[in-house]
Amino acid sequence: MSSGHSHSHAPAATEPGKEKLLWIALALTSTFLVAEVIGGIVTGSLALISDAAHMFTDAAALAIALAAIRVGRRPADAKRTFGYHRFEILAAAFNALLLFGVAIYILFEAYQRIKSPPAIESTGMLVIAALGLIINLISMKLLASGKNESLNVKGAYLEVWSDMLGSVGVIVGAIVIRFTGWAWVDSVIAVLIGLWVLPRTWVLLRDSVNILLEGVPSGVDLAQVSQALAAMPRVDSVHDLHLWSLTSGKTSLSAHLVSAKGNADELTRTATDMLERKFGLHHTTLQVEKLPCKMASGEHRF
Repeated sequence: MSSGHSHSHAPAATEPGKEKLLWIALALTSTFLVAEVIGGIVTGSLALISDAAHMFTDAAALAIALAAIRVGRRPADAKRTFGYHRFEILAAAFNALLLFGVAIYILFEAYQRIKSPPAIESTGMLVIAALGLIINLISMKLLASGKNESLNVKGAYLEVWSDMLGSVGVIVGAIVIRFTGWAWVDSVIAVLIGLWVLPRTWVLLRDSVNILLEGVPSGVDLAQVSQALAAMPRVDSVHDLHLWSLTSGKTSLSAHLVSAKGNADELTRTATDMLERKFGLHHTTLQVEKLPCKMASGEHRF
């Protein structure tokens, strides 16, 4: 019996300059988030409050990106042998649950307001939404240079980009209300923003729970991986195959390969190279056996 372990070092940590840009974008977004909530209360605009909830997703994405960078730098220790990478996933799951609550509240409040629309201060609503659009554009500019180098930065960039659309929607609503007096438009815009947030929130929660349950990462077909290993020369069978993510972008694999002939170390190296080349799996642990172990007939058989 022989076992092999392969690990490619992760990409270099986010550059200090990129981290600084994330901090600036977070400060701008968080500051305006508070201003937008206050503005929504003062003007009576539910659309502004709904957009603030959307902007909260931006702030959360930026905060999670920064936390992942900071906490991810901490080395593994005797208590946490995998390090602290799961912090990002726990924060994302909490963020998703919180956003579900906010979105449901906004939809309920919009329903109440549609039946009896309150007076809306459209001028204040328009000014605040326009300022929000400017903040979004500045944040996008700050993050644009790093979005192709870091998945964390790219995720934050996409959040800000989608929030920019929400700001545009509030601006359009404010203009319509100003020239038509249709106060119900505010509630409609709030509902549209809420419905825009909910699907993305569901995807965030679904992916977070899948990682926490050590499920197979999206984009990787477990059957194809098993077939590729079983099709290798000198491999008689494959069992106890596991494929999971420690956090986003850190996928691991472990498996037992049954091989009655040949050099186990050579087979391990060949299989490791194949998994990295064909499936992009850089962290693999393979055990080569001449005879199937007990796991081959147990619940871990694949």
